[in-house]
Amino acid sequence: MLSYIIRRILLLIPVLLGVSLLTFSLLFLIPGDPAQSLLGQKGTEVQLEQLREEMGLDDPFLVQYGRYVGNVVQGDLGESVKSKEEVSVEISTRLPATMELTIFAMTVAIVIGVLAGVIAAVKQYSWFDNLSMTGALFGVSLPIFFLGLMMIWIFSVQLNILPASGRLSNHIELESITNFYLLDSILTGNWAAFKDVFLHLLMPGLALGTIPMAIIARMTRSSMLEVMKQDYIRTANAKGLAKPIVIFRHAIKNAFLPVLTVIGLQFGLLLGGAVLTETIFSWPGIGRYVLNAVLGRDYPVVQSSILIIATIFVIVNLITDILYKYFDPRISYE
Repeated sequence: MLSYIIRRILLLIPVLLGVSLLTFSLLFLIPGDPAQSLLGQKGTEVQLEQLREEMGLDDPFLVQYGRYVGNVVQGDLGESVKSKEEVSVEISTRLPATMELTIFAMTVAIVIGVLAGVIAAVKQYSWFDNLSMTGALFGVSLPIFFLGLMMIWIFSVQLNILPASGRLSNHIELESITNFYLLDSILTGNWAAFKDVFLHLLMPGLALGTIPMAIIARMTRSSMLEVMKQDYIRTANAKGLAKPIVIFRHAIKNAFLPVLTVIGLQFGLLLGGAVLTETIFSWPGIGRYVLNAVLGRDYPVVQSSILIIATIFVIVNLITDILYKYFDPRISYE
């Protein structure tokens, strides 16, 4: 197992090099001039030339890419063209917000999706099965931006029970330790802040988690139905084991492997797809940060953010592969 983990970690190098090369190439080919974007329409030609030279934009592609990779290897993600701040510092203040939202959304999606899928499979063709699978189809078809706007209109505008934007109310003070507000509120014992953070998380978390929840529910139902037709399940039933024991001890564990694959992929997609959710709910995460950077031609921010998201995606999938061994001991990594 250890050698497998080391091999997978080493595979990170070519994967991240490929991601960085692809991102750098796309941004290099996209029309637009970061120097012009920075100076605006009032910039003179002399100022533009001077800024391009300072930023190294006149250098050949390979020189620019080599300089970028060399800096990243040394831990230097560059400087934001817009704010002139270190990209690593700016990302470190925003990434926890996105990670907290993504983890919350994924937790909700897994708990509700797996539970609904298992019950739907056990009670196949019942009203719950029909209702949950119709709901899953509805959830996977509904655009996030529409769902988010509807939730704001219902729960914030009409009912006024949930905050429409942000991570924390202005009148609540919270000491920042990890920048994960839920965790910080627990560590500091600030339960008023915990309640406020939780309420702020509910709508964006549910909006972001709706599609993976629907996919997980459908996949769990399908996998459970397949497993429950296996001989060992029939044997367990024939031995007179109670139905909950057959389901929870024998069926779910074996049915969870394909669901685990979906969870790993969806987690990565949520990280990359949080842009819309963060924009709708004014969530101060990396999604809005990248969107603003793309619009402002802030290339160092875009390149470094995509590289970090890709790294997290690969690590999550590595964890998923390792968990396979727990759910199916027959799997060998030697």
